Amino acid sequence: MPKCSKSEKIEDALLWECPVGEILPNPSDYKSSLIALTAHNWLFRISATTGKVLEKIYLASYCKFRYLSWDTPQEVIAVKSAQNKCSALARQAGIQQPILLYLAVFHVLPFSLIGILEISKKIFGNVTDATLSHGILIVMYSSGLVRLYSFQAIIEQFMQQKLDLGCACRWGGTAGTVGEAPFGIPCNIKITDSPPLLFEVSSLENAFQIGGHPWHYIITPNKKKQKGVFHICALKDNSLAKNGIQEMECCSLESDWIYFHPDASGRIIHVGPNQVKVLKLNEVENNSAQHQISEDFVILANREKNKNENLLTVTASGRVVKKKFNLLDDDPEQETFKIVDYEDELDLLSVVAVTQIDAEGKAHLDFHCNEYGTLLKSIPLEESWDVTYSHEVYFDRDLVLHIEQKPSRVFSCYVYQMCLLIFEREREGQREKERESQAGPASEPAVRSARTVRS
Repeated sequence: MPKCSKSEKIEDALLWECPVGEILPNPSDYKSSLIALTAHNWLFRISATTGKVLEKIYLASYCKFRYLSWDTPQEVIAVKSAQNKCSALARQAGIQQPILLYLAVFHVLPFSLIGILEISKKIFGNVTDATLSHGILIVMYSSGLVRLYSFQAIIEQFMQQKLDLGCACRWGGTAGTVGEAPFGIPCNIKITDSPPLLFEVSSLENAFQIGGHPWHYIITPNKKKQKGVFHICALKDNSLAKNGIQEMECCSLESDWIYFHPDASGRIIHVGPNQVKVLKLNEVENNSAQHQISEDFVILANREKNKNENLLTVTASGRVVKKKFNLLDDDPEQETFKIVDYEDELDLLSVVAVTQIDAEGKAHLDFHCNEYGTLLKSIPLEESWDVTYSHEVYFDRDLVLHIEQKPSRVFSCYVYQMCLLIFEREREGQREKERESQAGPASEPAVRSARTVRS
């Protein structure tokens, strides 16, 4: 892309990929596109294959938009503004900022406006953040309170006027074209009364997730000493599931984390420094109204059991005293899990494990069967892994990306691609023939592909 001024820099971006079977106006341009938000409030759609600007929309001049996220993945996006904060002089004068932030919501294909919603202090109080997810407006407070509202109900009740991109509009005495500079897009969803509340819960650091079959949610009790303790409760009546308090007994600098499995199986993934637990929700026997949490499978780090170190101290008299102490569960010299991801098209769990060897860390990426947790393949990453740097690893079909952020915002990107080696395919073919000849004509041949990864 050409160089641009700071006012035109990209603030945030999302990658959109065309759904299978969708009819596109120009497949070479629209098959995959980047939706980018710039610092001067322009929203661009750029072809990821040709680099061509397909669409551009001017959002507004009354606020600074900064964040992009999916409301419904690959279908609806939400563009969130930076929070409006009063200056010190305004606060001293008793002037309050009535509008805390704005949310602009769009359908992606075709690109169309749903509306721009304002989050006001008068209606919602002292909000610390707000976002949209799967048609739900989520509002968060500094006390740990989380409130959920139906975005569709808010649209139906409080939308002042339906606006269409590219159409002429008159708003507040000013005329212009919706989505074009300098007119932009007026805020057409203004909540004037408290909308119907769907659900509210209090959780430490506003951590709150919904998933499972039937619907359950995960929170951490709103007390600092409860950090690392997770409660899994039924959404319908807030009842705690049987074995619903999950706490990984680990002593580590970095806390464990938990989330609903993205494969829509209703399972739960709980990740600690030395183990990955996949949990499932089942009905309690003889009580279909209650559900229980049980282990589906566990992935364990490759470690020496009961490893400890000897601490030598010498007393004033010269006597050597030995003391044993246990290492931290995320001690860098032990294999530690750093990243867990799921690849939906291959139905694989990917786990990044890191071990500090002498001065540098070495990492490997393990592929596990998503159904049973069986280790299928382990790929050592050729580059070193510094545990003090920020790392991200993405696994998508036949590509693995490792993005490393070093000091002074220096980034490195390592790309690995899977390829089926010819000799492995021939060897597998030979094994297949041997199995067929041994099993006889009545048996069905087993098909398996061997894959390798090279950087």
